[in-house]
Amino acid sequence: MISAKIGHSLDPLILKLYRLFFRRYIINPNILTVCGAVLSIGVCCAVAWGHLALGGVVLLVSGALDLMDGALARSSDQVTPFGGFLDSVLDRYSDLLVMCGVLVYFMKQGDSLLSTVSFVAAIGIAIIPYAKARAEAASLSCNTGLLERPERVVILLIGLLCNLLPYAAFALAVLTHVTVLQRILYVKRQIR
Repeated sequence: MISAKIGHSLDPLILKLYRLFFRRYIINPNILTVCGAVLSIGVCCAVAWGHLALGGVVLLVSGALDLMDGALARSSDQVTPFGGFLDSVLDRYSDLLVMCGVLVYFMKQGDSLLSTVSFVAAIGIAIIPYAKARAEAASLSCNTGLLERPERVVILLIGLLCNLLPYAAFALAVLTHVTVLQRILYVKRQIR
């Protein structure tokens, strides 16, 4: 939803932020992609150890790098098939690492319900991009659904930074699977 409505219109703002930190240096966008993924390990650890606000801040930085890599690639004419592939694969690792931290956090609290909810959310988070990839492999479009990656990150940020993680976990557990169902139905309509 966010991606469809905003698209790349934020690229100029993102590039200003990039230049604020990196001045005139043009870093290979793949390096930013890898750095964002490495930071998700920090998010996982911070959340698992109960430092939710710290995890939220690190997730925010990781998300900013994820936005910067694409904007930089487009503005510096460094868009490559490998870069897109790497970004997509590392985004999956990042998403699931964050959810691993959430799952461990609830497990350490002895909350089996929220642990299960987190696992169900992780399944939905993994299947959303898989459904899109399978549709595209069949030469069908699949840019639809309630929760794409930006929306999922926003929900997690709100949960971590506002001490609303149980609500975020429930929202993700439900809405990710709603999104998968939306994609299944969308692809089915295209095939008819």
